Amino acid sequence: MDQPLSDIFADIRSYLEYLKRMGVTELPIADKKTEKIYSAEGSTHVGAIGESPQTYPIKKFSQASAASLAEIRNELGNCQRCKLHKTRQTIVFGEGNAKAKLMLIGEGPGYDEDAQGKPFVGRAGQLLTKILQSIEIQREQVYITNTIKCRPPQNRNPEPDEIANCHPFLLKQIQVIGPEIICALGTFAAQTLLSTDAKITALRGKFYDLSGIRVIPTYHPAYLLRNPEKKRDVWEDMKQIAKALADNER
Repeated sequence: MDQPLSDIFADIRSYLEYLKRMGVTELPIADKKTEKIYSAEGSTHVGAIGESPQTYPIKKFSQASAASLAEIRNELGNCQRCKLHKTRQTIVFGEGNAKAKLMLIGEGPGYDEDAQGKPFVGRAGQLLTKILQSIEIQREQVYITNTIKCRPPQNRNPEPDEIANCHPFLLKQIQVIGPEIICALGTFAAQTLLSTDAKITALRGKFYDLSGIRVIPTYHPAYLLRNPEKKRDVWEDMKQIAKALADNER
């Protein structure tokens, strides 16, 4: 059944309000170039929930579960398990609601995060706050962390050994919090959680299963700062999150 015009207009109005909150005050005139920017990826997203076959193997949780986030942080200690300890200022463990229904996992700390010891406090973090508020969620309601806990030099991409050393602690954080939904922000978070080398463009916008927890990848806020035309895609992904959370309340 075709979507009623009233619903289409309501969705457009909602999206324009979202853009306004994101700081967008002008929209480009549609042309061939713009159409390409907003065209669908054309991916089948094989392996997502509701699709078959499952092609993204999911790492299973171990049977042992830490009793609290504080215990996990104590176990992490003054971590020197990889070379990043030589250049970091602080370990950025994560923060937020320990019983959050929504957990957000990024790539790794940046300059501001390394200085303050808190995740997503720079420009990308400010944008993430606005994105959450666009679906009427406050930062205090969610739990936010990163795939790796120390800043790579010059914000370079995390290396496999660095991800591998942090991954057990990330899984324990997920176990303790037990969120209904995880939003994987960016390539490295999505690839690490889903054990795949697929690109974020192919993964985003669909739910995947992680031992009973629904995972939806989307673009990292830092990527949106460089590519604001992708905010529309993130808006669609966030609407899916809002709907899934609302459905779970019923």
